[in-house]
Amino acid sequence: MWVGGARVVILNHQKEVLMVRHRQDGKDIWLVPGGSIEQGENAMEAACREVLEETGLEVDITNLIWHVEEVSPRRGQRFVNFFLGEIIGGRLTLGEDPERGPNHQVVEEVRFVSQKEMQDLEVLYPEYLKNELWEYLSRQDSCHHKAFKVRKER
Repeated sequence: MWVGGARVVILNHQKEVLMVRHRQDGKDIWLVPGGSIEQGENAMEAACREVLEETGLEVDITNLIWHVEEVSPRRGQRFVNFFLGEIIGGRLTLGEDPERGPNHQVVEEVRFVSQKEMQDLEVLYPEYLKNELWEYLSRQDSCHHKAFKVRKER
């Protein structure tokens, strides 16, 4: 059975990307906001909900950047839709994961980062955001964009 997720790339006026820092297993991991698709919602609804929960911002989904599939013996069958989103309301704040108790939150920081800052992040998930995201953003109107990706476990 496939397990689905959604993540959202949100830019500010300086073309910086909104990132969240999670603390898991004793290390910091930087990601764009997002999470699992819950029962009864579609990927875009999940994306908007997750951004609101983690950042306090309301967003409108404007485009699909990637649909990434992973099939691995260790993690099973998973997919994540990466969307481009636009802020339509709310206020940037450190959010929380309602599925976790107050003493078990993983989101520790929320902020916009530049392309250079992203390159310097020690742990970025997925790692290909460091280059492929900026390539996508530089040719956003191109008809050569390939939204479908398959990740192979190494």
